[in-house]
Amino acid sequence: MIRKTAILLLAAALVAGAGSLTAQTLNSGLRGPAPLNEEGAAAPMAPNKNTAEREVRNYPEQPPVIPHSIDGYQIDLNGNKCLSCHARARTAESQAPMVSITHFMDRDGQFLASVSPRRFFCTECHVPQSTATPPVSNNFVDVDTLLSRAAPGGRR
Repeated sequence: MIRKTAILLLAAALVAGAGSLTAQTLNSGLRGPAPLNEEGAAAPMAPNKNTAEREVRNYPEQPPVIPHSIDGYQIDLNGNKCLSCHARARTAESQAPMVSITHFMDRDGQFLASVSPRRFFCTECHVPQSTATPPVSNNFVDVDTLLSRAAPGGRR
């Protein structure tokens, strides 16, 4: 019902020639203050986090996030900069976590001597974390917190 009202409001304003109708009139705060008939300026990009701290995972099998900047990293058919620290042979020197053993399996579950070609492009699953404030609120609760709330006296 609200969406239908918003569309009718927009249509009436456009017919009346009200080019200054803004998105906020229609409760669309993600768009910003630009009028609906114009494209607003892009928001500046927030910098990525750049720490050695590992983020807590929110669910089983979640790929770990990248806690440092990867600007300028080559990750293509010719090379993978991530492996200069995260490869098995480099972790003692770099103190970076080794690539998961699952990255050495082919599609048939057979283990390979090196990283599987289907797991070579790290940023398909792993992403750097931004310092940006989320544009919408999020009340996600991880499964461990949910279970501890459900069990009387905490999780057992």
